[in-house]
Amino acid sequence: MDFQLSDDQRALRSGMRDLLGAVFDRDRMRAAVERGGALDRALWRELGAAGFFALRLPEEDGGVGLGLPEAVLLFEEAGRALLPGPLVATHLAAGRVKGAAEGAAVVTAADGDRPVAHLAEADAVLAGGGPLDGEALRAFVAAARPVRSMDPLTPLHLPPPEPVVGGPGRVAGPAASAPGRAPAYAWRLRYEAALLSAAEQLGSAARTTEMAVQHARERQQFGAPIGSFQAVKHLCADMLARTEPARAAVYAAAVTGDPLEIAAAELLADEAAVRNARDCLQIHGGMGFTWEADVHLHLKRAWLRAATGLTAAEAEEELAAGLGSAPPRSGSSAAYGPGRSQAGGGA
Repeated sequence: MDFQLSDDQRALRSGMRDLLGAVFDRDRMRAAVERGGALDRALWRELGAAGFFALRLPEEDGGVGLGLPEAVLLFEEAGRALLPGPLVATHLAAGRVKGAAEGAAVVTAADGDRPVAHLAEADAVLAGGGPLDGEALRAFVAAARPVRSMDPLTPLHLPPPEPVVGGPGRVAGPAASAPGRAPAYAWRLRYEAALLSAAEQLGSAARTTEMAVQHARERQQFGAPIGSFQAVKHLCADMLARTEPARAAVYAAAVTGDPLEIAAAELLADEAAVRNARDCLQIHGGMGFTWEADVHLHLKRAWLRAATGLTAAEAEEELAAGLGSAPPRSGSSAAYGPGRSQAGGGA
């Protein structure tokens, strides 16, 4: 079985990298930092026009008609570029919230009592039982409290501890919506969101590896590039050794859609993003700690993603609960029993 990217998938990834290089280069990224992470609606609409949010909608509904593996490639590029905003939630809201597919609406997501990103700018909030908008959204936002974010590109609000009334007889808040949630919708919010977030972490891990290697080649010390020193070589090699297994896990989970594989991919991608950013900062030395360097932005975003959505502790619990409890899947090596091979050979 060939798990290499197809020509179309490589072209899709390359096209998204070119687009982000044009509409969100380093100058625009730094301008977004200076704005305190306020969203650029024009950029959001450009992403919508490029099909970023409508990628998985059927063509008859105005979408591109592609699947989760292709979405993972786009979100990997978004993570690489440190693209800000509730990208995952707006992508999942396409076809469900008016304007989300076209980038005309900004949609964020609420998960229990965890902080909500970009709430003040959102046109809708994905909660456990369905999107909040209109009066329910306004009541929810009014009751939420802004909190300090570790990521200067991601403003946060703490949701209200109790459901609030928003409009005639309507209750706003994730806790109020949870009992009536639809299983398929809740599954998408939890697992597809976790996989797309893992893809962003993967992109960040790959980018910090590139930044570290480039700096190690250019920075001279004792008359030689610091990349020639064994300690620096080992750090760069470790970064690559974390990134590539995470890539394999994320791509595989996108193909299977299996919750346990998504949990494993999330664990590997979170570790790769956080540890690679820390090692990249270490290789950059004193300048890596400065505000002007971009390394700290990758580290802060990686920390924030790892603390939201499907956390490491939750992913570990899911993997532990799944050990020995899941029946063998048809076509998997486990389905053939001990001592038998899936692809030829063996008796």
